Amino acid sequence: MRGAPAQPAPGVTYEQDGPLVRAVGGFRAFVFGPRDTGLRGAALDRLIARQRDRFAAREETAEWRVHAHDQPPDLSERLRAAGFVAGDSKTVLVGASAELAAGVPEPDGVVIRRVTEAGDMRRIAAMEAAVWDMDLSWLARFLTERAAAAPDGAVVLVAEAGRAGGQVVSAGWMIFQAGRGFAGLRGGTTLPEWRGRGLYRALVAERARLAAARRVPHLQVDASDDSLPILRRLGFRAVTTMTPYVWTPARS
Repeated sequence: MRGAPAQPAPGVTYEQDGPLVRAVGGFRAFVFGPRDTGLRGAALDRLIARQRDRFAAREETAEWRVHAHDQPPDLSERLRAAGFVAGDSKTVLVGASAELAAGVPEPDGVVIRRVTEAGDMRRIAAMEAAVWDMDLSWLARFLTERAAAAPDGAVVLVAEAGRAGGQVVSAGWMIFQAGRGFAGLRGGTTLPEWRGRGLYRALVAERARLAAARRVPHLQVDASDDSLPILRRLGFRAVTTMTPYVWTPARS
């Protein structure tokens, strides 16, 4: 699941640099690479510097994700020395789709449905922005373009109060990648006043059901500290941790 998707998202271009793939042109750039690039010392520093310099030339914020089991052990230290800043670590969890789909009722007073229209994606982005108090203007476009470009590769679900088209109270999406036995869960934000009613669990279960129907045996999620205990109770198991290292261009 750590590799670049087989097909880049709309507007995104892949650039190969030795063992790494840069994904540029999206809401932010990403660096994809193996667990171990095979480089050490000065050679690794030069590889990191080339990524930073490429992002600087593009004036583009970029993210390089480091897992706890990545090699060499000083990779994080070398990224920091090159100007990358560590974000909040997340726990990487996996779970069996069929098990996670079983026996979860739909919460009372809520309709859960799949959405594809741009208007629904804007409503989801507005809800997420309100909860997290941050600019998520890129999210609606990202979800709309991803769903349109690969209808079988992305599933976006919304939970609405009362009826279809009602207030968006929670949302989550899932990314499929051909040939991989895992589907990635993303999102899962719920309005504060709607928490504790089983919405998060129901969205996980519905996505698990859809994955099992496609014979994708496992789900994977990078869990925040808030989501971790809920997902553990549902049956997910921790396999490692992930820390995003973000480089941001200087603004004049």
